[in-house]
Amino acid sequence: MPAKPTVLDLTALPGIPCPCGVARRAFADRCEFPGTVHLTEISTDAREHYHKEHTEVYVILACQPNAVIILDGEEFPVAPHHAILIPPRVRHRAVGQMTVLILCTPNFDPADEYFDESPVPT
Repeated sequence: MPAKPTVLDLTALPGIPCPCGVARRAFADRCEFPGTVHLTEISTDAREHYHKEHTEVYVILACQPNAVIILDGEEFPVAPHHAILIPPRVRHRAVGQMTVLILCTPNFDPADEYFDESPVPT
């Protein structure tokens, strides 16, 4: 039987805390799509992290003025309708409140979130 299309309201999905803020994730259960789609509300306390397996594309839907994304230590200004490709192992952090659509491949797995924890100076 052919696959059926799906229309859903991302805002109706449950919010899940993540290093960036709160994510609403869709389509992990669909074999027709090789990844997941996330509607993510990025908070001002987003944490830098990276993925060993996942590639992500961030599409900025809305953001504060002067918002930036930090990719491997380099800051890039962002604005609505900007798209950012984040390959595996690139450390990344969004700075400023944002609403972002994230396309993640393969399917998102929280076990593929890594953090560089530096020791506390004495």
